[in-house]
Amino acid sequence: MTTSQDPAAETETIRQIRDTVRTIAVVGLSPKSERPSWGVARYLQGRGYRIIPVNPGHAGEEILGETVYKELASIPSDMQVDMVDIFRRSDAVPGIVDDALTHLPDLSVIWMQLGVTHDEAAAKARDAGKTVIQDRCPKIEFPRLG
Repeated sequence: MTTSQDPAAETETIRQIRDTVRTIAVVGLSPKSERPSWGVARYLQGRGYRIIPVNPGHAGEEILGETVYKELASIPSDMQVDMVDIFRRSDAVPGIVDDALTHLPDLSVIWMQLGVTHDEAAAKARDAGKTVIQDRCPKIEFPRLG
């Protein structure tokens, strides 16, 4: 799914994501509280989602009380990641999607944050049966759903 989809269908897809996803790997999560990635992850934690930080520069540390992993492939399979939320530049998306499809067997959603899009990587994820959101933020979208 991209932002060009029918707005009603997109709203329903986002509602389904909000209601079914439980564990979210946040790629590019910063330990700095002033960064958007930190604020979004904290919001999601406050809504009951488990956050798994992914940031190679902080691997082994903790962000928001969770251990930081170097890459998606480092996340133990028993963590059952449902969604990958990408806070990286658009040109990094193909590699992240490839890693997610290869190493996260329970994955159902690829979410690209505001300003992050990559149509080819999105198509690859959709072809693999994943729901894809581009150029959106769950901290903005989820509250709109009531």
